[in-house]
Amino acid sequence: MTIQKLSIVIPAYNEGRTIHLILNKIKEVNLINNISKEVIIVNDCSRDNTEDAILKYISENQELNIQYFKHEKNKGKGAALHTGISKATGEYLVIQDADLEYDPQEYNILLQPVMQGVADVVYGSRFMGGNPHRILFFWHTIGNKFLTFLSNMFTNLNLTDMETCYKMFKTEIIQSIDLQEKRFGFEPEITAKISRVPKIRIYEVGISYYGRTYEEGKKIGWKDGFRAIYCILKYNLFSKKTFKS
Repeated sequence: MTIQKLSIVIPAYNEGRTIHLILNKIKEVNLINNISKEVIIVNDCSRDNTEDAILKYISENQELNIQYFKHEKNKGKGAALHTGISKATGEYLVIQDADLEYDPQEYNILLQPVMQGVADVVYGSRFMGGNPHRILFFWHTIGNKFLTFLSNMFTNLNLTDMETCYKMFKTEIIQSIDLQEKRFGFEPEITAKISRVPKIRIYEVGISYYGRTYEEGKKIGWKDGFRAIYCILKYNLFSKKTFKS
């Protein structure tokens, strides 16, 4: 499989303290086969200095191909992803949170099944493999595994981590999918919809995870878990539309 460019889609909301750190990590990554990087940042109407931090970084690091977009109103992580996905021009794209929970050095791990010509979609699982994982929240882990189990029941996939941020897609496939969820329902929605794409080839690889506490800026909570259950039921049972008209 020949890939010239990987698009890295970053939704950002109130990440002024860390956005430069994740961009530094992305800049340091040497992708296999000299694949180039396109970084797409979507600022979802942050209330802190996120925009100033991004613009300052762009002006000081022009060797990194960064495309910057912003929402004039806060719409949610899913909406920021919709914007970023629509702007991607690489053959494949990967989702990257603006915090430091996931390591961009592992893009090459996700790329391996793609480069072997066997994968259209690759999920990075926090629950498989021998990579380091920060020990934090017991109930979050139970919740993630329950949501993955429930999603698998309907999609007939055998994923271990449906809620992972690290998802890599063939760009033309994800750009053709009718995405609706504006906030944290993106993960179960996209999983339900890609499972219905004819002849889709989905792989999963183990990744590391450096989780944040709520004091450090973690945003997802128990309400988002209930929303995920709703989305699993909605997009698997009641809303079967997969592709854009």
